[in-house]
Amino acid sequence: MAKVSGKIFDVQLFSKLLEFVKPYKTTYYFVMIAAILLSLFSTLTPYLLKITVDDYIRLQDYEGMVLMVSLMLGALLMEVLFQFLFVFYANWLGQKVIKDLRVKLFKKILFFKMAYFDKSAVGRLVTRAVSDIETIASIFSQGLFMIIADLLKMVLVIGVMLYVDWRLSLIVFSILPIIIYATRLFQKSMKIAFEEVRLQVANLNSFVQERISGMKIVQLFHREKIEYDNFISINEKHKQAWLKTVWFNSIFFPIAEISSSVTIGLLVWYGGFNLISGGDISLGAIFLFIQMSQMLFRPLRQIADKFNTLQMGMVAADRIFKIIETESSIEDNGTFKPEKFQGAISIDQLRFSYIPGEEVLCGISLEINAGETIAIVGATGAGKSTIINLLSRFYEFDSGTIAIDGVSIREYSLEALRKHVAVVLQDVFLFADSLFNNITLFNPEITRAQVIKAAKTIGVHDFIESLPEGYDYNVKERGVMLSSGQRQLIAFLRAYISEPNILVLDEATSSVDSYSEEIIQNAIDTLTKGKTSIVIAHRLATVKNANRIVVLDHGKIVEQGTHTELLNIPNGFYAKLYEIQFAESEVL
Repeated sequence: MAKVSGKIFDVQLFSKLLEFVKPYKTTYYFVMIAAILLSLFSTLTPYLLKITVDDYIRLQDYEGMVLMVSLMLGALLMEVLFQFLFVFYANWLGQKVIKDLRVKLFKKILFFKMAYFDKSAVGRLVTRAVSDIETIASIFSQGLFMIIADLLKMVLVIGVMLYVDWRLSLIVFSILPIIIYATRLFQKSMKIAFEEVRLQVANLNSFVQERISGMKIVQLFHREKIEYDNFISINEKHKQAWLKTVWFNSIFFPIAEISSSVTIGLLVWYGGFNLISGGDISLGAIFLFIQMSQMLFRPLRQIADKFNTLQMGMVAADRIFKIIETESSIEDNGTFKPEKFQGAISIDQLRFSYIPGEEVLCGISLEINAGETIAIVGATGAGKSTIINLLSRFYEFDSGTIAIDGVSIREYSLEALRKHVAVVLQDVFLFADSLFNNITLFNPEITRAQVIKAAKTIGVHDFIESLPEGYDYNVKERGVMLSSGQRQLIAFLRAYISEPNILVLDEATSSVDSYSEEIIQNAIDTLTKGKTSIVIAHRLATVKNANRIVVLDHGKIVEQGTHTELLNIPNGFYAKLYEIQFAESEVL
């Protein structure tokens, strides 16, 4: 856990938040004005009560008393009005700010490199984008503005007290340092406690999200008891973090209440003794100071309470801005946007490592002609999928070049590059939406007629029409309503409908049954005509039909050639792979 400074208020961090307030500065200033007027009217009421008691009730002036009560009622109504305006627009401003902040955060996440997601738990990112940002809204609705309003009220109360009677003021002020000191300790302790709370909330969210997503693995390997015990441990830490905040509250608020009661007792004792002895302290002044001592101490307690909210919001804001300020995006400085690619790919001395110092690709060079079908094979971890990740610019390579049609992929805009390079992965991800939306990915330029025509071309139309709602069938989260083979058919149609110039199949037929494989093989034959295709596969038919097969081993190209040429290399890598991976398939 990052070290917490214990700083009461991070001005630099708040200034970043104020950037999101600028579009709503009129509302911001109105809320500030409402806070000032609210303080004025709330302070006016007890002062009018003092005047009523001393000048009208004591002198039995009924008409004057009615007038003062009317004024008190008017002040009360104005206080209620500005209380309403203050609360409503402070909350309105908070919601507007977090809406804009959430949009900026999500936009930032959308353009992160894949390397960022490799190191960041999904549950934590969800916590940042949802609950943490929601907590930031409370800075405006319940935190900062409420504290400002309370501070203004305290300043006015102190001023009125000194104006009315300095002796009674000293009694109140003598207790004030105790409250202030306790509040200060409370605030510093709560900041540290809430940092721990946010950390444990993120840990809990991450754990639950991962276990629910991987529930099949949990049950398949009988890990229910283990995961249950792990959850109890994490939940216990979450509970302890919150109990720490409860402990601090349990200490602070009784101290504040006792101090307030002692103050009232001292005011009644000293003021009453002075009044009975014929002194110059009036009954109205005693009433005034009893009320105003509460108005002085209550904001302090509320400030401490609201400060908890403010601290949680600032902790959340700090986490959010750390993500927003993270420089982990692929640089999209390319300006070249061709209408189509010819499809010639040139890879020269390409080096890449996921972890610095541990190269996955060790200076490979490869020329792929336009319209050529290349198969890349090799043992697990040889670097096959890494080439695809670099071609699509999911990661930035360490050195070397990748060029398409003689132009470095860094000179293409990301949109143009990924528009013309379609990738079908082994692990197909489908959104909890209709098949049609999963195929088009909400592209308004793709019509239903185009989708149906494409589906008929590759032979999946009948399969889709057999589903309860056809193209409008909701596949649920991650496409759980479809088999793995069906999901890959949809992924293939998704790639086909985008009309790519370069097609990449990353083991896209590995989980497909014989019937689906026949459909996909037919689609591959149709789609690859005149297009550059890179195939990473274990399926014999796809590899054998490739124009050229490239064999990778430990990040290096060790062999190239046709299926027949590679089989004729004595003790060759491909011959061994063929024997291990493909011989059984060929026998069948």
